[in-house]
Amino acid sequence: MFTGIVEELGEITAVETLDDACRFRLRGPLVTEGAKHGDSIAVNGVCLTVVDHEGDEFTADVMAETLNRSSLGALAVGARVNLERPMAVGERLGGHIVQGHVDGTGEILERKPSENWEIVKISLPADLTRYVVEKGSITVDGISLTVVDAGPDHFTVSLIPTTLALTTLGHKGPGDPVNLEVDVIAKYVERMLGDRVQGADR
Repeated sequence: MFTGIVEELGEITAVETLDDACRFRLRGPLVTEGAKHGDSIAVNGVCLTVVDHEGDEFTADVMAETLNRSSLGALAVGARVNLERPMAVGERLGGHIVQGHVDGTGEILERKPSENWEIVKISLPADLTRYVVEKGSITVDGISLTVVDAGPDHFTVSLIPTTLALTTLGHKGPGDPVNLEVDVIAKYVERMLGDRVQGADR
């Protein structure tokens, strides 16, 4: 479980393509501190398992399902990535509940800079539209953000200077893909209400 508060901007240092998977080596001095085999680290919002750890680098395997559902398959050596370790029990929840299970990908459509922030417009897959609401939470490349405006096929977020400086969203432009995870609470509510409606129809 994560919070969507990115701890470190890491880097892909090696990519090994396998038959139906991919193995990444990533550099992240902060998140690798004390890391061990089996630990979880979110990479651009995708929960990955540490396979090996040496110095300030770790390796992680990415299965075909993850490559198909997220933008990780497009990453190459030198790419910068958002890194976050799981939240610790008893710590403050700075963002919102993030599982690290990507629901789909969007694309940056437009950036509008302002003096103290920047508005970013991102495309939204049709099957995720119902989960995104104005002033609700959404995870973009592992970053917990508040939705400014929710349209039928897009949404906008407002980025403060810290987010621009310390995450991948400060470096991506129109046409670049991003991983999206909607608020899991919305999905649970939908499922429970759907079961109740179906039960009433029986």
